[in-house]
Amino acid sequence: MASPLPVRDGVGATRLHVPLTGEWPTVSAYMVARFFHLDAERLLVRFDRGEIVARDGSPLRRDTPLGAEEFVWYYREPPVERDIPFEVQLRHQDRDLVVVDKPHFLPTTPGGKFLQNSALVRLRNLLGIPELTPIHRLDRATAGLLMFSARPDTRGAYQLMFENRKVQKVYEAVSDRPSNWSPEVFPLVYRNHIVKHRGEVRVQVDDSREPNAETLIEVLSSDEHVVHTLLRPHSGKMHQLRVHLASLGLGIRNDGFYPTLLPEEPDDFSRPLQLLARELHFTDPLSGEARMFVSGLRLQDAPSGA
Repeated sequence: MASPLPVRDGVGATRLHVPLTGEWPTVSAYMVARFFHLDAERLLVRFDRGEIVARDGSPLRRDTPLGAEEFVWYYREPPVERDIPFEVQLRHQDRDLVVVDKPHFLPTTPGGKFLQNSALVRLRNLLGIPELTPIHRLDRATAGLLMFSARPDTRGAYQLMFENRKVQKVYEAVSDRPSNWSPEVFPLVYRNHIVKHRGEVRVQVDDSREPNAETLIEVLSSDEHVVHTLLRPHSGKMHQLRVHLASLGLGIRNDGFYPTLLPEEPDDFSRPLQLLARELHFTDPLSGEARMFVSGLRLQDAPSGA
């Protein structure tokens, strides 16, 4: 459903579904109840200013009755953001695709306390392409290659590649070397069943079910302190690589989720998660040509010479 409001400062308008019936006499009353944590009068003033609009772009009033509109659009009020002092690095741009190196700590898309500090908004503002849309995602803690669609007309073809697992992804990770380190077992393919329960920040492993996550793990190098691995995921489950390495006693350095969930703390920019999306390989769905992109980033804790 197309938004009646244009992209503003790199950020698209938010769409809200409004019930057609209910206990609220007006759309504004529903929104005051829905966003109970916000100041009610401040929200109502936004109706007075014409900032909340219907599908045709016409502004809604405070007294617009419930049921008049099923969807409304508005711009989120920008949060007070802590600046993330790392830049997105452009690696490729053509008519259809933009490929970048996303730094650690920067989310792929706006959300929560991050708006301008997201790869999508930064790139829209930098490149002047309001239609720019990510084709896949990287966790905020993960750095590396991220691909965006520059044109709606060809976006579906590239999204379908990822949905059908036609893109080969290669990652690197650095882990603390365990005391019982046995390099002879590598390379190996690790499989398990990963489940994400609603409301939980971590995924769970269910050993009673057939595997749904698979990763080929190879050792690139090691020293007396760390192990540097190359990871080729066959599936794309949430936190898959972090879970698989932690299950092998090779939890990724600076991971606050696996194997142990640590208390949430402010970002320490000197200690990024040592996980990097290093390569993307695929056959271009438009030209049929083989394409490969390689990250220009390096994990800071990788052994010297790696």
